[in-house]
Amino acid sequence: MPTYACSILAGRLTPAQKAEIVRCITTVHHEETGAPRYLVQVIFYELASGNHYVAGELARPEQIWIRGDLRSGRTEEQKAQILRRILQGVAKSTDAPEEAVWVYLSDIPATNIAEYGRILPLPGEENAWFEMLPDPLKARLSPLA
Repeated sequence: MPTYACSILAGRLTPAQKAEIVRCITTVHHEETGAPRYLVQVIFYELASGNHYVAGELARPEQIWIRGDLRSGRTEEQKAQILRRILQGVAKSTDAPEEAVWVYLSDIPATNIAEYGRILPLPGEENAWFEMLPDPLKARLSPLA
């Protein structure tokens, strides 16, 4: 957690652009919330032409829609910064106009999320949660923090 799902027109992004979006989202979320990088997921959904509509009309080809599911407990300022920075970073990475990048954030209680075989901690309690993980899992996750 968080999971950021990016919906785009199939073939719209190059592998390098996807990698830049992943770096942007991961960095922004880590810097704005303090959550370890190993909790950040980015998933791309490539939509076939004719499968994305806005206002009843086919969406413009440059349209990028990002939905971020986050553990609840982030401040409004943190969420505003996440929104602004992801919007600007994705627009820059893809040469899309900012108005074509839509970012939604949805809060989910930490107690409703399980990752790495464990229910996730409340924001700010990641270190204590990490220390309770089995040693092999800690060894795998440590370099990704």
